[in-house]
Amino acid sequence: MPSVYQLKPAFQGLLRPIVNWLGRIGVTANQVTIAALLLSLSTGHVIARAHGGPSLLLLPVVLFVRMALNAMDGMLAREHNQKSALGAILNELGDVVADVGLYLPLAVVPGFEPWLVVGAVILSILTEMTGVIGVQIGASRRYDGPLGKSDRAFLFGSVGLLLGLRVPIDRAIPYLLFAMILLSVLTILNRARHALLELKNTAAKK
Repeated sequence: MPSVYQLKPAFQGLLRPIVNWLGRIGVTANQVTIAALLLSLSTGHVIARAHGGPSLLLLPVVLFVRMALNAMDGMLAREHNQKSALGAILNELGDVVADVGLYLPLAVVPGFEPWLVVGAVILSILTEMTGVIGVQIGASRRYDGPLGKSDRAFLFGSVGLLLGLRVPIDRAIPYLLFAMILLSVLTILNRARHALLELKNTAAKK
């Protein structure tokens, strides 16, 4: 199924000049990863304290910046010889903690059902955990959709933008969150299935 993640190569191409400059001045991949995490946590704190309102306009902006930072830390690691075990840990944990810190505060924003927000956040964690489990069982890190990290960011960012601009979409939010929960379950199943299929195909070629 199509996913925003499929746009990643083109996005990386646009970011490469910035990444090369960061590499030249000594910025590390781990520093970029930590910056993305701190940005997400700070934004979530602001949204929670303000209980939404105009602060929700921060959501699409920060999610876009975070997506860029996430792409850049990977490019710095791969293309500037900065790969490390610590970097791999920071990358996976940082994404999950950033999602929790950025999305969970929506539970206190009027129009969001807290249990739906919590459910969507829990399933986002399980989605990324399933992707990592692929590596643990001998397959690749799975990024299958339909609702990966980039897709979640797009949906939450769109909702934040519309609510921040006072577009009356309050009645649609519970349905959107419920749809995200269902798509997250499907994503978990897809990632597990494709990891097992990858193992099966690898074994068949031996």
